[in-house]
Amino acid sequence: MRKTLGYILTPLFYICFALSLLIFHPIQWLCLKLGGYAAHKKSVDLLNGLLVACNYTLFNRTRFIDNKSIPTGRQIIFVANHQSMFDIPPMIYFLRRFHGKFISKMELAKAGIPSISYNLLHGGAANIDRKDPKQSIAEILKLANNMKTKKWSAFIFPEGTRTKTGKMKAFSVGGIATLLKKNPEALVVPVAIKGSYLMVKYGMFPLRPFTSMRWEVLSPLDTTGLNAEEIVKKAEEIIKERVEA
Repeated sequence: MRKTLGYILTPLFYICFALSLLIFHPIQWLCLKLGGYAAHKKSVDLLNGLLVACNYTLFNRTRFIDNKSIPTGRQIIFVANHQSMFDIPPMIYFLRRFHGKFISKMELAKAGIPSISYNLLHGGAANIDRKDPKQSIAEILKLANNMKTKKWSAFIFPEGTRTKTGKMKAFSVGGIATLLKKNPEALVVPVAIKGSYLMVKYGMFPLRPFTSMRWEVLSPLDTTGLNAEEIVKKAEEIIKERVEA
């Protein structure tokens, strides 16, 4: 029954999702040209709020448990598990006060996807070519330098790829280690994502309706005396405990 409803509701979701991207593509361009970074960021924040709202067309629940005790105006590395492409809009929207930037695949930036590719190219993301280690390191270092000088934050999915089962994969250290090397004072904040893989249980069509999804921003890690490998391992263990409980 749920899958049958998915066939009925998924076209409505994709229409809303696509219209949001198409409408905000010229808005992003105009905001960047006339108002610079600040105006462009506001347009991206509003876009992602609408993308989150698209979930209501599937009667899906997006529960975001924020952590208001985390300070703004300093570098933060948000470390999250990765369950689906729909993990991203809630993080951008609900954590917008932190100016978070993603480490993304170059293919997405060059794909010509309305709004998404434009934001990756002009919004401060680190767009890496996984086949070119030198380029990848240079892009992450550029983001790390922007974090230091502009007090931006970073969103990173250390699993590298999305899980299809909800079971977490091992976290890689590379990207986080590079960010920490330039920003040793940065807070490392785990984010546990649970249930979004169920939205794509049947694939990208139909999407699964009546799905409960949760994003939980946990307390910053105590990284005193820990190296990058130990920090990443600690984040992985804490997130895994929340996700697989």
